[in-house]
Amino acid sequence: TLTDLFTSPYPTAVQTSLDSLATIAKFDQSGKYVAAGRHDGLGVIWDLATRGQVRWLEGHVKGITSIDWSQNSRYVLTSSKDWNVIIWDLASDMDPPRRQATIRFDVPVVSASFHPRNSKIVLVLLSSGEAYIVDLRREYRGRYELCEVQYDSDDESQIGRSRTAFSAARFDPSGKHVFLGTTLGYVLVFNTRTKTMIARHKISGAGIIRGLEFTASGRRMVTNSSDRVLRQFSLPAYAPPTIDNEYIEQELEPTHRFHDPISKVGWHAMSYSPDGEWLAGGAADDASHKIYIWDSVRDGLLASTLDGGRELLTYVHWHPHKQSIASVTNLGNILIWHCPTEERWGAFAGGFEEVDENVEYEEREDEFDIEDEAEIARRKMLEEEEDVDIEGGAVDATDAVPDHLRQPTDSNDEDILWALDEPDDDMKGWKMKVLVEDEQD
Repeated sequence: TLTDLFTSPYPTAVQTSLDSLATIAKFDQSGKYVAAGRHDGLGVIWDLATRGQVRWLEGHVKGITSIDWSQNSRYVLTSSKDWNVIIWDLASDMDPPRRQATIRFDVPVVSASFHPRNSKIVLVLLSSGEAYIVDLRREYRGRYELCEVQYDSDDESQIGRSRTAFSAARFDPSGKHVFLGTTLGYVLVFNTRTKTMIARHKISGAGIIRGLEFTASGRRMVTNSSDRVLRQFSLPAYAPPTIDNEYIEQELEPTHRFHDPISKVGWHAMSYSPDGEWLAGGAADDASHKIYIWDSVRDGLLASTLDGGRELLTYVHWHPHKQSIASVTNLGNILIWHCPTEERWGAFAGGFEEVDENVEYEEREDEFDIEDEAEIARRKMLEEEEDVDIEGGAVDATDAVPDHLRQPTDSNDEDILWALDEPDDDMKGWKMKVLVEDEQD
């Protein structure tokens, strides 16, 4: 838009702070709400318009480790150290909201996320290093463990090799593939429908893969690893799984490496801007709250460093549609960053001209002449008869995504058809009932 030409492409200042006691916070797909997970097991939904808490997710007895939204924000997923994953239905009138499902394991859950196209499919990573796809649909119901294909080698070191432990797990934006990072510096790619491994990528020098993030288009991926370097990769096109379960064995070369060469700080989290041109890295700095912003498309250089004060950073998430970032401090506050814009008084009147200093005004010869009242009335009538577009500025944020960032939807794609089978009730147009906490005297 025209306004974007005069503003920074990334946030530069804190707009507000939400006192939430949070350890993690994520925007929903509309950008109107923020879901926060707390260390005491409570989840909170914040309305950014009123900056108030509208729903409370009371179900866990230990700290929340991850939180996720469904495609149209009706369902919220929370995972916890209490071994449970809970899916909440925000369309319910109950307080706390009705539990759509509770998935129990026998070890703490590190992370969990919805399938991008169907909230009945969930990817779960456990603290034991195991990864599961949990399918809640009637026809496909079950828990399917994702296992690495072992090398076909006569080498004794490979034969005695222990089972791979996974340290990061994410769906790609299309939902067709699952990416798993390992403690040995590999990224494994699985087909979501068949649960078979289709690629294994070695990341040289990475060490433990701690996190994975994708651009909205799914063409680029960034990894966070134990060597304190964020690496960005352009992903190859993956062929559908074969009958023989063949897979690609390929070492990926990063297009950019993002790090702080001076302080050599590590990273708690990273997040792409909506257009994928900027990457935000939340620094694991032990002295201040810092967010690094890099140009991820052109030269990979550092564009800015945001300083959020003395409260240390624990998580960072970019708004899905605009230049705004949510970052979480170690004291539980959620900082909402934005791009402050200077007021342009010329926008209120077409003939208004801003000046930097006093100037002597020269009156036009006909400026204060008395007009014929009949002519004034005729001109007003003509203006009233003109059609006015009252909906021109009302654009749904989810429909404002550029075409090149949208995921392709092939009606004949077997993986997509499988994911859309038995769809959830997460449709556009549903309404969240806002509950206001009673004030105690």
